[in-house]
Amino acid sequence: MKRDPNVVNSAVSLVTLGCPKNLVDSEVMLGRLRQAGYALQPDPSGAETVVINTCGFIDGAKRESVAAILDAVERKRRGEVGRVVVSGCLSQRYAAELAREIPEVDVWLGIDGGAAIVAATRGELAGLQVGPPTFLYDHTTPRVRSTPPHYAYLKIGEGCDHRCSFCIIPKLRGRQRSRPIASILSEAGALARDGVRELILVAQDSTLYGSDQGLHDGLAQLLERLAAAERAPEWVRVMYTYPTSITPRFLSALARGGRLLPYVDLPLQHCDRDILRSMKRGGHPEAYLRLIERIRCAVPGVAIRTQFIVGYPTESEQRFRSLLEFAGAARFDNLGVFCYSHEDGTAAGRLRDRISAAEKRRRRGELLALQQRVALERHRALVGEKLRVLIDGAHPETEHLLAARLASQAPEIDGRVIINDGVGAAGEFATVEIQAAHPYDLVGRIVA
Repeated sequence: MKRDPNVVNSAVSLVTLGCPKNLVDSEVMLGRLRQAGYALQPDPSGAETVVINTCGFIDGAKRESVAAILDAVERKRRGEVGRVVVSGCLSQRYAAELAREIPEVDVWLGIDGGAAIVAATRGELAGLQVGPPTFLYDHTTPRVRSTPPHYAYLKIGEGCDHRCSFCIIPKLRGRQRSRPIASILSEAGALARDGVRELILVAQDSTLYGSDQGLHDGLAQLLERLAAAERAPEWVRVMYTYPTSITPRFLSALARGGRLLPYVDLPLQHCDRDILRSMKRGGHPEAYLRLIERIRCAVPGVAIRTQFIVGYPTESEQRFRSLLEFAGAARFDNLGVFCYSHEDGTAAGRLRDRISAAEKRRRRGELLALQQRVALERHRALVGEKLRVLIDGAHPETEHLLAARLASQAPEIDGRVIINDGVGAAGEFATVEIQAAHPYDLVGRIVA
């Protein structure tokens, strides 16, 4: 579809890349654009403005972001779109260099795209508009949610005060900035009234919540308030909790149940003492195993998710074997693995990246294969159980099956329950009898 330059067109198309935190940023931009009177359309062809909200965390995400920018620029060259605006982490990090390489982009906004997106779309801004990040949305900020209607992400804070040697995020998003509890409660209530059944709290480090406001155990205080709120979604899940900041009060809040799910997202990154010291994280296998045991004792039925980085510059084969042994002993419910990405501007970026990409992929595959065996054994123990699920809707591969999730399964990153018998709509809760187990997914039928 070729855009007619003689016709006034207020349509905007936005492309989102990266993590759920970036997704929330995009939803805020969409909300402000719609409030300003712009029509929102998924297809970039024919839009007056295309916005690309980029990710710049690891190599694969950077390549995907650059490809999306070049695609938008090519559409502009062909006359299909009028303006190209780039925001997000990649823009925050490399805007000056990218502007020289891709001058066809009209505006570079960086992390604070939500604050300036309307002016950029109107043509009131041009070129580099990237500064230190300060913007943090609140419950009054308009949002257009792009997740399915029955679940939503809610960002409780921005920035990070940790200085992990492999991570560029604190330099991009700034120091910890927390939203007031009252603002979060207000947004949670509004989302519940809008039909949201599952609320997923996100931040760079959720356990730092409130520290910049002088709150002690701020995350636990927030969860207690959400648990007692008159109106909030039936499920509340917390993501991104830092291992050294897990407190007894936080675990007690989860243990009380209700709408707070017994789910702990605990990105450990590694277990080797020397690697963790190089990562500027601290910790060691024995301490982490004690922490995992403490979590499981404090929160009945808890599901623990973690993620690891393989191929860190000082990860020898012996240290990788220790990681395998640790993962086997810890028996995580869900586990993600990233190959180390050498990032300029980080402390680890000064180390020589001696491990080949092929070797990193081999280690990732071996760790995931171990987790599949652990997960399959855990899932087989659930066969015959009757468990509560939240239905996500038709299975993405066939309309003849339903997809649902247990409390132990976060959307998009964990497995799911495939329902082969029974009827239900997206956003409904149901009781499912588990009939079969697989490494990632379970199979069952609706019984109530």
